[in-house]
Amino acid sequence: VQLQASGGGLVQAGGSLRLSCKASGNVYGYPHMYWFRQAPGKERVFVAAHHRWNDVSRYADSVKGRFTISRGNDKDWVYLRMNALKPEDTAVYYCAASGIFESEMEASDMNYWGKGTQVTVSS
Repeated sequence: VQLQASGGGLVQAGGSLRLSCKASGNVYGYPHMYWFRQAPGKERVFVAAHHRWNDVSRYADSVKGRFTISRGNDKDWVYLRMNALKPEDTAVYYCAASGIFESEMEASDMNYWGKGTQVTVSS
């Protein structure tokens, strides 16, 4: 599976951004899509997940109510709409694909990764 993420940038606190990720290749073998983020000097952590078949989404507590993960009509596209951004959301954001979808997923559970896209939120 190849993953191509885009949409990062610099935004002021309270602003919004939308990240996009296009999956290609064996998407049916690894159908569930995730967003993780990694701030400088910190580990890569879970942000959001989307189940390809039943449309269930999950979120980290830190982003609930502010971020929304969704898929396009072409289910190989996944989006992360980020509203009410805070400086602590600053990180490199990565999309990832996995064959499993469980309540708690870590970076080590992912099968494929895209290149990250930088999100910087200024105060």
